[in-house]
Amino acid sequence: MNTKDSPTAGLAESLLKKLRQVTFLLLDVDGIRTNGRLPFDADGRECKTFHVHDGAGVAYWRRVGHGVGFLSGRDSVPVRKRAEELGVTEVHLGRGRKLEVLEDISTRLDLEPEQICYMGDDFLDLPVLRKVGVPITVPLARPEVKDVCVYVTETPAGQGAVREVVEQLLKAQGRFREILDASGLPPGGEQP
Repeated sequence: MNTKDSPTAGLAESLLKKLRQVTFLLLDVDGIRTNGRLPFDADGRECKTFHVHDGAGVAYWRRVGHGVGFLSGRDSVPVRKRAEELGVTEVHLGRGRKLEVLEDISTRLDLEPEQICYMGDDFLDLPVLRKVGVPITVPLARPEVKDVCVYVTETPAGQGAVREVVEQLLKAQGRFREILDASGLPPGGEQP
């Protein structure tokens, strides 16, 4: 995707219209926020690696007043810790029935499907991807997942794919310049 010519170069108008409506970003974890690998240390503790660009993307999305949530079939202490660092309060881990979580979030936050973008990569994500207004995935997602998504990132999972999506959302909504003009810093200039 060429973003040099214009903020949303290469995106179809139908996709831009969908991106403009999004106010809540819901993210699968393994295979979206991470590269999908599940490393364990010698004591059997799970380790996770998160890309700083994805974390910054989450911070930028929240900074313009939008919501973020993590939704995973697996529970994970490192994910809970990273969510806390990023100020993400909608954290739903160890939840195989993801559609139930989506319905709960939608009801509690009074969100229409069109307002929600979900990033997922595997079969557990299909019910949610089919329900939201903007289903998005990554290059290594299962083919059946790609078939229901309106956008497949160029960036691999765990290497900035979430940031790519956040930037496209912010550009479509005319909010990207706010982040860029502030050099990514929050209001007041303090570090996140």
